[in-house]
Amino acid sequence: MFETLHRYRYHYLMLLPGLILGGMFVFYPIFAACYYAMHDWSGFNSDKVFVGMGNFVKLFTDPIFWDAFQRALIFLLGTVPLQMTISLVLAVLLNNQLLKMSTYFRTMIFLPVVTPVAVIGIIWTFLLSPFNGPVNGLLLDLGLISRPVDFLGSTDTVMPSVIGVYVWKWLGITMIYWLAALQTVPDDVYDSAKLDRCRGAKLVWYIVLPIVLPFAVAITLISAVGALNVFPLIMSMTNGGPFFASEVMEIFIYRTAFATGDGSIPRLGYAAAAGVFFGFVVLSLTIGQAIATRRARAGAKEIRS
Repeated sequence: MFETLHRYRYHYLMLLPGLILGGMFVFYPIFAACYYAMHDWSGFNSDKVFVGMGNFVKLFTDPIFWDAFQRALIFLLGTVPLQMTISLVLAVLLNNQLLKMSTYFRTMIFLPVVTPVAVIGIIWTFLLSPFNGPVNGLLLDLGLISRPVDFLGSTDTVMPSVIGVYVWKWLGITMIYWLAALQTVPDDVYDSAKLDRCRGAKLVWYIVLPIVLPFAVAITLISAVGALNVFPLIMSMTNGGPFFASEVMEIFIYRTAFATGDGSIPRLGYAAAAGVFFGFVVLSLTIGQAIATRRARAGAKEIRS
């Protein structure tokens, strides 16, 4: 063992900066969160009281926490199906080599992905504004509404509005995933399908999708994990409002830890407990992704064989 370490000592030396940064910004915060989750601490003084699992017990009986958790699930269920469906349709269309300017369309769809989330949030806040906002102006001109709609100021429309912006923002990356999956389908499969007069939707449903199923499972779960990490977009657009209607898990954790603007006392230990629970949810999805992808890959091999 020591001989191997000595032989590859320069390789490990090259890995050292990454390990240091990973320890500082990944591993240490994880262990620190678990440690603080077992303490009653505001985060602004040195008085930490060990409460063990007390924060978790309070958390599981806190209706405000479960409301935020429910909104996070609603956001996930609202974004992932839309994102997956629309991006798949676009990928199938843009994967056609006979389509002119497909590269241009891919670039335009992918452009919001590389745009900073804060910029996206600010721009869409302006676009959806009931006061001379372009979206309301267009809907009024078309006669679809009789008066301006406060998309981000109403509890009925805020969540669908944020979901729509999120899907538009990340549609490009999901489309790229689908394009990569579609390009793994052998050309002879398409040729055989043409000979059997299998085209259009039937070709996608009965031939293409079963082959790219492992990719579909992975893309779905990656999109689900991404939908749970929506803090910057919601903070820049609604700050969790109005009346907590868009407060998802990350906003709840942030507000509990720093008590921004509601007059309550910061509870860093309680927020850490919520963060640990939320981390386990994301970890469960990641493990589920690995298991489901492996099973789907085995099923795709049987179909090809």
